[in-house]
Amino acid sequence: MGWLGVSVLVRWLLGWLLAWHLPLLPKGQWGAGSRVSVLIPARDEESTLPHLLEALSQQRFRPHEVIVIDDHSSDRTADVALEWAATLPITVVQPPALATGWCGKPWALHHGVIASSGEVLVFLDADTEPGPEFLDRLLALHQQLGGLVTVQPYHRTQRPYEQLSMLFNLVGLLAVPLGAGCGVAFGPAMVSSRSDYERSGGHRAVANKVVEDWFLGHCYERMGLPVSAYLGYGQIAYRMYPGGLGDLVVGFDKNFATAASQVRWPWMLAVLLWLSGLFWAAWCLPASLLGWPMLGSQDLLPNGLIYGAYALQLLVITRRVGRFTWINLIFPLPVLFFLVVFLLAILNLERGQLQWKGRTVSTR
Repeated sequence: MGWLGVSVLVRWLLGWLLAWHLPLLPKGQWGAGSRVSVLIPARDEESTLPHLLEALSQQRFRPHEVIVIDDHSSDRTADVALEWAATLPITVVQPPALATGWCGKPWALHHGVIASSGEVLVFLDADTEPGPEFLDRLLALHQQLGGLVTVQPYHRTQRPYEQLSMLFNLVGLLAVPLGAGCGVAFGPAMVSSRSDYERSGGHRAVANKVVEDWFLGHCYERMGLPVSAYLGYGQIAYRMYPGGLGDLVVGFDKNFATAASQVRWPWMLAVLLWLSGLFWAAWCLPASLLGWPMLGSQDLLPNGLIYGAYALQLLVITRRVGRFTWINLIFPLPVLFFLVVFLLAILNLERGQLQWKGRTVSTR
């Protein structure tokens, strides 16, 4: 094995090492006592909101109140929420017009908290689908750890284009430390005591942030409060960007452009090394088959083994992240998609803004 083969092997092994630190939301049972408010920001979510509300109605633990913040939707989001009022203790809140200097989601959640009365605040995105034990487990873990506890849902894909997001989902998790006190926050599912939330400054402190979850976590840390993050595999899922390929591109473009500066560089350096091996593996087999230029040997067997090793690795380590199956076998396709969206993110970072859900979003 030449130096190139050794280099690729080391980078492949690094991928296994990075995937080792992906902890799942642990089992637990909450010792009830405090009132729990569930807050759901919703903008044009009439098709996704019923799945969440149905899941909340089947929870082993029943919250004190469920507040749906209708963020100036153009569809039946508010009406859909009220249809569940006989099953859940639902209140629909409609905040004032978006104020200057605020992004939509922080504005909605800020007003949702004002309208709530619970001592414990659970924040759930409208497109999440928690399992029947989720709230119990989440609250039990928060009771143990305190501060801000967050969970990244399992990405449930349905249409073929959604599989293209595989590498974004994976890189976003591999590039940060996870677990108790890791300092990383995921916005789709979070829990905090009201007192800690207010002490951190809450969503007012991250009013102008597109990726408000990352910055909210920093606010907690600055106040000496722990921030913890876990994977929701088997406990909570969501379907990201079901509106089509365009939404998928703009959604990840928005997150990429604004969150890239927040990663911790020792972790990101390791991920970049692994990615360089993955990119090489994505090129080597087609180059060997088609006679394209490449470093090292063009023999089909070693290049096929490299390709197969990375495909197997992706199949294994994405199992806890999302429903990504056949796309791992043709991983050069999501690699190409990743690079295209990365370049678009750089362009939008230079422009300073993009359009998302009918609003202009700053990428700076």
